[in-house]
Amino acid sequence: MKLTEEQMASYREKGWVVVPGVLSKDELGVVEGAIRKIAGDRQEGHTEVFYGLHLKDERFKSLVRHPALVEPTRQLLENDIYVMNSRVNLKHTGGTVMKWHQDFGTFHRLDGVPEPRGVMSAVFLDEVNACNAPLLAIPGSHREGLVEAIQTDPDGPASTGGKYRFDIPAETLDRLVKKYGLEAITGPAGSMLYMDMTVVHGSSINITPLRRIIVYINYNAIDNRGNTFARPEDYSARDFNAVQAQERDCLLRHMAA
Repeated sequence: MKLTEEQMASYREKGWVVVPGVLSKDELGVVEGAIRKIAGDRQEGHTEVFYGLHLKDERFKSLVRHPALVEPTRQLLENDIYVMNSRVNLKHTGGTVMKWHQDFGTFHRLDGVPEPRGVMSAVFLDEVNACNAPLLAIPGSHREGLVEAIQTDPDGPASTGGKYRFDIPAETLDRLVKKYGLEAITGPAGSMLYMDMTVVHGSSINITPLRRIIVYINYNAIDNRGNTFARPEDYSARDFNAVQAQERDCLLRHMAA
């Protein structure tokens, strides 16, 4: 699978592109089964993030090698790639806010990744719409490079997102929104999102009965690897081997699992 010139232009201009209709209902079912195995059945009042998926389940090992993820990411980076981390964000009714941040900020400051030459690729397990706490992003903010940020809770437990997150201060966010605007990233179930890791983004509490589950895989150019690793392997992988795309039906082969 390759992105079109129009899709590439959108990525360069906004910092991301959404491609609908990439994964089938059966493929999504395989991914959801793997999520249930790792996360169990989470209900209302939860926003939970589980990391290191591709290190724990064969279905996720196939997902991070799916050609719909690997080929467009290699195309965007013009380089071989490796998986920096994988995670699933479960947003049911209630839960918590994911404050404004850049993914690259953490990889750079804690893991020693030198340059913003990575892509956050995401799979929409559900329809993501304006109502169920979509990802909010500042189009064009990737042109700013690494922006000012504050580490939320450096002394907190590893089980909390705040320990490793660097939030964008209110005054910086205000400046960026005034300069570039703000958009909700939406799409039907089975869509793929490809986002530059310096795009400033966040999400609100889901106050609807509509769940919103997204799987994220961060890929990095293979010659841009980190060298400090302040985080466990689930958060920042140590395997720098180039990811090779599997066959298009790699997820469907797990349907009996």
